[in-house]
Amino acid sequence: MISQPPRPAGGNSVSAGPASDVKTFTAAALLTFAGGMLVLIGYVMAGGFGGLLGIIGAVFGVVWWKNLNEKVFPRDLPGSRLAGLAVAAAVLLGLAYLMAS
Repeated sequence: MISQPPRPAGGNSVSAGPASDVKTFTAAALLTFAGGMLVLIGYVMAGGFGGLLGIIGAVFGVVWWKNLNEKVFPRDLPGSRLAGLAVAAAVLLGLAYLMAS
């Protein structure tokens, strides 16, 4: 029979709390959305090659975000960086809307 050591009495050591988890989830959603907007804008501007450039831009954006925060999804994400990401995603959405209309 295999026996596992008992778990410590503390809570989840990975999470820094519910607010931190919500910030991390929001950052993941906004990074995905902004990356998709970059690909869409590239495709609208230059077709398939623009889509490829958009993918390269999205990868560059994720690498930049990782260098800025030391991780892609840090445990304690400052609210100002999350707000900046939201503003960038909103600007990309507005740009895509203007290009489509």
